[in-house]
Amino acid sequence: MKVCAVIPVYNHAEAIGDVVRGLRAHGLPVCLVDDGSEPRCAAALRALAAQDAEVMLHVRPSNGGKGCAVIDGVRAVAAAGYTHALQIDADGQHDTRDVPRFLAAAQAEPDALVTGCPVYDHSVPRARLYGRYLTHVWVWINTLSLRITDSMCGFRIYPLASMLPLLERVRIGHRMDFDTEILVRLDWAGVPIRNLPTRVRYPQDGVSHFRPLSDNVRISAMHTRLFFGMLLRSPRLLWRHLLPSRRAS
Repeated sequence: MKVCAVIPVYNHAEAIGDVVRGLRAHGLPVCLVDDGSEPRCAAALRALAAQDAEVMLHVRPSNGGKGCAVIDGVRAVAAAGYTHALQIDADGQHDTRDVPRFLAAAQAEPDALVTGCPVYDHSVPRARLYGRYLTHVWVWINTLSLRITDSMCGFRIYPLASMLPLLERVRIGHRMDFDTEILVRLDWAGVPIRNLPTRVRYPQDGVSHFRPLSDNVRISAMHTRLFFGMLLRSPRLLWRHLLPSRRAS
């Protein structure tokens, strides 16, 4: 199993250095995806790549959204021979000290998608915290299960053998809808989902690119598409619930 970290970056000049150093402390190679950042951030990314041969830089010509950046990153690391991609956000909210636990879980089940289940501290905005629960409920409906504890956490390890064919078949949301949609569709495809608690904080000087109006409209449209997709797949999804009991009998 060969793992490379993929970090979508859009104007996180202040935080990205610490995130990269945290990952490199665990021996992980890193792929930075510059999603059309402003010159100051772009220069910081070039400097990080120039300082370390294990940090590669992929530059997008314009901002396409988090989903576009992650997709470009996983394709780049797959082409470089990696089997798994560890996605992590660029703003420093995820605790890189948890990386060994994620790697161990992926090593134990290489075919599984290991995804973070946030454990928040006092810094989390209450509106963001409560708003996540609506998406959680829709994900449980659209998978007819509780297999996915939190679909919005951007700290996860993808098995590329399952992810890349899906990306060729289906157009996944390119912006803030990406994290949830890719998880639901991989669950539909039968990829095992392993939820791992991980510490999450919201830095006071953090940069958020979430747009309450446009992103909530986009996420609502995604849930609607997934709901009708679930209806088409519901016999197979329900059959998955019956398999363990049939095996036990």
